[in-house]
Amino acid sequence: MNNITGTIRSHMAITLMVAAAWHATPAKAQTLEGKWVADWRVLDNGEKNRLFLDLKQNDAKITGTATTIGHRYQADGTVTGTRFEISFSKGGNPRKLAGEIAGEQLNLKYEGAALVAKRATPEDEYPAYEKLPLPPLKDLPDNGLVKTPPMGWNSWNKFHRGVTDAIVREMSDAMVTSGMRDAGYIYLCIDDTWEGVRDPEGNLGSNDKFPDMKALADYVHSKGLKLGIYSSPGPRTCADYPGSYGYEQQDANTFAAWGVDYLKHDWCGARMIYGDKDQQAVYQKMGEALQATGRPIVYSICNYGVAKVETWGAKAGGNLWRTTGDISDTWKSMRANIERQAPLASFAGPGRWNDPDMLEVGNGGMTDTEYRTHMSLWAITAAPLIAGNDIRNMTPAIKEILLNREVIAVNQDVLGKQATPRKDGTLETWVKPLADGSVAVAVVNLGESEADVVVKVSDLGLAGNVSSARDLWAHADVSFRDGVYAQKVASHDVLMLRVGSKP
Repeated sequence: MNNITGTIRSHMAITLMVAAAWHATPAKAQTLEGKWVADWRVLDNGEKNRLFLDLKQNDAKITGTATTIGHRYQADGTVTGTRFEISFSKGGNPRKLAGEIAGEQLNLKYEGAALVAKRATPEDEYPAYEKLPLPPLKDLPDNGLVKTPPMGWNSWNKFHRGVTDAIVREMSDAMVTSGMRDAGYIYLCIDDTWEGVRDPEGNLGSNDKFPDMKALADYVHSKGLKLGIYSSPGPRTCADYPGSYGYEQQDANTFAAWGVDYLKHDWCGARMIYGDKDQQAVYQKMGEALQATGRPIVYSICNYGVAKVETWGAKAGGNLWRTTGDISDTWKSMRANIERQAPLASFAGPGRWNDPDMLEVGNGGMTDTEYRTHMSLWAITAAPLIAGNDIRNMTPAIKEILLNREVIAVNQDVLGKQATPRKDGTLETWVKPLADGSVAVAVVNLGESEADVVVKVSDLGLAGNVSSARDLWAHADVSFRDGVYAQKVASHDVLMLRVGSKP
């Protein structure tokens, strides 16, 4: 009995030792290494968009890619314990993805949504897109449109993905009742997220937010306005909806049949296939397609100012081309965009315009003073004046800014010259020659306190003596004394004059 008891006790001791050793073994560290997939959002056309992550982890550093249905981005980030943060660029704007490792899943927060990513299988990976051949380069003929900078309204800055047929109709009405149309704002542009899916013949329709695009175009036209629409030279748009890749002529024909008058063609998804060196040929494809429809359609090239678009935009059929990344509703962003616009003055002229992106006037991120400066700078640089606010309920101050006929006249001057700046400390002076021999002058106070501004006739390039001078925001005639006009200008404000001359 004692031997049996001893044996039992021995076995129990061994079992306890093994169990203790097992529990003492450190658990395998949780890692981000590998491929993950998360359901992200359902697009308005019913397509499911997933976020696919292919990540490498080296201690606390994360590298890899983040892929959606239409975009692939280089990603990098850091991990601390089980928490991590990853950064990547979407449409030229930085994005952040935060999360926590929870065993074999990741709990994510991305663009305001809570997502759960699981280990991906080979079936979860997005297939690569075929690279289609590009046409040989050639100079397309001038389409004869927008001999002065186009003016209108675009849905993105205010409504983003929330734009609908009803909103566009209401904006059409407001363009008339507010006086915007009569001031020259005639292009009513629907930005991204209108797209449906392609039918078996490859025809792209609109989604349920836009049940009848032809009827909508007819409504817009009945108000004395023109309809603009949005697409991409890539397989997918910036918001991951179907683009025009491989369907350029088919889509151009569809747009023409609907009655579209303006196309914004946004690079975004084309990055999946093409490099910057391909951009001219890529944009030429749609430029040719639009001209082949026989319908006059303004062609807006949106490639964020890369690949020296100002040197070839018109050759590819473009009427305007972005010189900058996306604007945001801040003084800093507005100023950054106009600084990038400034060196390109020689490329602007009737039918071909440098575009520093849409106006943010009235969206609430700047003061009314800063919005007045924003409007002045876009006007004096011959930039397209595409409003982006809710014009159904403008304050009197915002309405006065957008409807200032004297400032608009500077922008719409038929000579089509873009002003260039001269800086003197915190003051920046822009001078724009006008068709009647006068000049427009905008002096911006970039400083944080009021400044004394002095405008000298000798700096304006006039052919003779001053015959007239008018303050375009005060709507008042002013006088130069001994070749000088002086005024105090508040911080971030602008003095804008029109100065005429005679021999």
